[in-house]
Amino acid sequence: MEETQTYVTTSPQLFTWKDIGLHMGKGHPQQERWLVINRKVYDISQFHRQHPGGSRVISHYAGQDATDAFVAFHPDKALVRKYMTPLLIGELAPDQPSIEPHKNKLLVQDFRELRATVEKMGLLKPNGLFFFLYFLHILLLEAVSWIILWYFGVSPVPFIISAVLTATVQNGFLQHDLGHLSVFSKPKWNHLGSHFVMGFLQGGSTSWWKHLHNQHHAKPNCFRKDPDLNMHPLLFALGKKLSVELGRKKKKFMPYNHQHKYYFITMPPFLIPVYVTFHIVFKAIQRKQWVDLAFSLSFVIRFILMYKPILGVMGLLMFHELVRVLQSTWFTWVSQMNHIPMNIDYDKNMDWFTTQLQGTCNVHPSPFNDWFTGHLNFQIEHHLFPTMPRHNYWKVVPLVKSLCTKHGIEYQCKSLITAFADIVRSLKESGELWLDAYLHK
Repeated sequence: MEETQTYVTTSPQLFTWKDIGLHMGKGHPQQERWLVINRKVYDISQFHRQHPGGSRVISHYAGQDATDAFVAFHPDKALVRKYMTPLLIGELAPDQPSIEPHKNKLLVQDFRELRATVEKMGLLKPNGLFFFLYFLHILLLEAVSWIILWYFGVSPVPFIISAVLTATVQNGFLQHDLGHLSVFSKPKWNHLGSHFVMGFLQGGSTSWWKHLHNQHHAKPNCFRKDPDLNMHPLLFALGKKLSVELGRKKKKFMPYNHQHKYYFITMPPFLIPVYVTFHIVFKAIQRKQWVDLAFSLSFVIRFILMYKPILGVMGLLMFHELVRVLQSTWFTWVSQMNHIPMNIDYDKNMDWFTTQLQGTCNVHPSPFNDWFTGHLNFQIEHHLFPTMPRHNYWKVVPLVKSLCTKHGIEYQCKSLITAFADIVRSLKESGELWLDAYLHK
């Protein structure tokens, strides 16, 4: 008599978008955190703490569709999906649309087609020669800086010229490329290069940068999700809506109606070198990030060995402070020109394309603008495709503009001077809105 075997297959648990929206990780007791990627439902309630990109960035998509964010941040999707399997708890029910009901279905589909076109064109593949030459130019700038001090001495003029050359923040822009996995085809080489450039060349922390910057890209200009907005409301009143809200609540931490004036002395604060150094070391020890700590300390040793014999102890400290202030000033203006003048609000769970276009703008390309901003003048393209190598931004501009035109979305591009002026203008405007609401509403 033949034996028969019975195989039991379990059907995946089915969910609605309403079910997903109820699991945002909020409330008391705290809810579970669920998100959707390509119709699959994942429970990240525990995993978010081990997420390599940071706990908060993945949690920002709890209760939402994270498909486009997932695609944008993960170049090696096959590898990542292996770690996603234990998190899978089900999928969307057959009667549920693949795109959240409140989003523009056609726009989402068109952007995904654009993404596929970008991949087929090879625009996500790095050019090794470009980045090699870029790295050589960074080393050349620092070598010239050292030679000037060594040959001409420490009188004011060579001292300042050398500090300016050291403070060109080009190594910061290269670290930014590495942090976005856009220099090497393999992520591990990008991670190693990021530690070297951020730590050995800059004295910073890769983990700290990644934790903050990934959140910024996931939800740009979304208050409480974009850490670049953490200066609201303790230092600045940002955005029209948030400024009016602050005024109506009669909150005043600073004289915001004058923020467009004190911006020049508070961004960056002159104590930022001391604060950042202490913060980086403290956090690295606290989180047991020994690689970060080792590379950061190697920067200190390198800097002392290079400049102390020429400058002495006091000269070395003054030189370091001047370099840091120049760097932070340069980077602050470049990074804020693309975001502060744009729409700032709470997270409205908009589609990826709209989210990035509302929170970013471009600056006209030119050899100088490209170099001065580290190609961050192509901020729109960078935010839409964060792993795209910077040398390919200009190639995708016509495709992005075409999609904006088709769906009636503004594509903002301005001169460098106008972009800088718009920072001050927008701060003045939001400060006046706060004052009016504070006094009369």
